[in-house]
Amino acid sequence: MSDISREKAFALLKKYNQDPFHIQHALTVEAVMKWYARELGYGAEEEYWGIVGLLHDIDFELYPTEHCLKAPELLREGGVSEDIIHAVVSHGYGITVECGKTLDVEPVQEMEKVLFAADELTGLIWAAALMRPSKSTKDMELKSLKKKYKSKGFAAGCSREVIERGAEQLGWPLEKLLTMTLQAMADSEDEINRELEAETAQLYAKR
Repeated sequence: MSDISREKAFALLKKYNQDPFHIQHALTVEAVMKWYARELGYGAEEEYWGIVGLLHDIDFELYPTEHCLKAPELLREGGVSEDIIHAVVSHGYGITVECGKTLDVEPVQEMEKVLFAADELTGLIWAAALMRPSKSTKDMELKSLKKKYKSKGFAAGCSREVIERGAEQLGWPLEKLLTMTLQAMADSEDEINRELEAETAQLYAKR
């Protein structure tokens, strides 16, 4: 298991990612992964699961056409261990990226399967939250999320096929994945917002 600290992992993420949207997504997936670690009985590995979530899209902002292909190089340069690199790359399993290559690193550990399943879904849930008067996941009901999920035109960039494949890899019904990930985001929302506010304050202080 990696011994990279959370502080170093976050600094590495920001070396290649400046867009607030990408930072927010990374923080969201980090928090959701930590929630799942606790919920699934891996509480001792909570920070490890979180760091994988934090770094999972490290190459997406600068190298979108080589997503998950460029990540190993960036992570190795940052001193990240091979177990985290495998987990990061495996969240693209079976997906053909823009440069034409189909990613073939399969999620094996439960942590990797959770990342694969929840990553895409967090984007859809966040998009649904932004449509609400509260702009929050904390008052979102499952039936509201399911309605948005079934609407093909809503958040069309969030692949339902990937989400459903993720649930299948975990051996879960789709409803369980939707329920748990929504709960994870609701429970983590304040933590994510605090981190984003601190990050925004730091950016302004540097200007």
